[in-house]
Amino acid sequence: MVTLLDSCPARRPRYHGPVKIAWIMVVSACSAVAGDADFNGRWNLTVTGDPRGRAWWLEVSGAGSKNLKGRMIGIPGGQGRMGGQLEEIPSLKIDRGQLEFVFERDYKPTGKRGLYRARLEGRKLVGSLVVDGLPRAQFTGERAPEIRDRDDASWKPGKVYKLLSEKDLSKWKTALGPVKGWSFQDGMLVNSQGAPDLISTGKFWNFELHAEYRIGPKSNSGIALRDRYEVQIEDTHGAPPDTHSMGAIYSRIAPTADAAAPAGEWQTVDIRLVGRTVTVKLNGKVVVDKKEIEGPTAMGHDPDESAPGPLCIQGDHGLVEFRDLTVTTLIR
Repeated sequence: MVTLLDSCPARRPRYHGPVKIAWIMVVSACSAVAGDADFNGRWNLTVTGDPRGRAWWLEVSGAGSKNLKGRMIGIPGGQGRMGGQLEEIPSLKIDRGQLEFVFERDYKPTGKRGLYRARLEGRKLVGSLVVDGLPRAQFTGERAPEIRDRDDASWKPGKVYKLLSEKDLSKWKTALGPVKGWSFQDGMLVNSQGAPDLISTGKFWNFELHAEYRIGPKSNSGIALRDRYEVQIEDTHGAPPDTHSMGAIYSRIAPTADAAAPAGEWQTVDIRLVGRTVTVKLNGKVVVDKKEIEGPTAMGHDPDESAPGPLCIQGDHGLVEFRDLTVTTLIR
């Protein structure tokens, strides 16, 4: 039996007449399959039009075959119990070089049907989100880079940065403009209800982070490492652990145990990040142990995984207080 791959131009001689016409059809089919397969991979998406200035993430597999699949983070509005979770795309297609898929949900405030379209332009993915026929957002995608750093014994402590030592906000910013909704009270960094996410001006690559914080009942926050990978802060004491629990890598990696203290108590989290390898110790208990993060989470604003990034603190989901944020860089 001759397969389509066996029939590709590099493996077959030229033919003439009717056979040549059939051969042209086979060559076209080969080209379409090869072009479709270029969509495969993980894509870090920079977005224009996201209401919170956040980055998205897309994974495509099986393009160029009958097993086309996809996953996405960053879909605006309504998905999951907390929103922003990693979701399987229910149905995708590639038509004449264009990737298309639809999510049916509440895309506030305009409608319930979001159509995503994307094409390859050189090495980039270029696309848009249209809701009920109206443009909602545009995005460009870069392939997720290979990161070779692994958490082994070669990494040693470097410089130490105490991010709250100055008791002011001069070294912080937000993704949407001037800092507001955050202040220092009694020496602690405190947000107001609905405050924007707070982003450090300092950027870090491999590091350890020690944080001490307190949240109120039913409150929710998080710390995004390199402004890409969120370690969840939420009132989940006593609940079975999942990918939204305190200490989780949000929607990516669940903690192995419930180590959260009750709301209103001071808690500590110690995080070690080398490359994409993360360890989380919550209130003295290791709940994530040298796990690999597949890619950015919904809270991140910085999609460039190849470069150092800042810390980001979530401010719009509930009240939170921090009395310590200390970064120790890791060097060889």
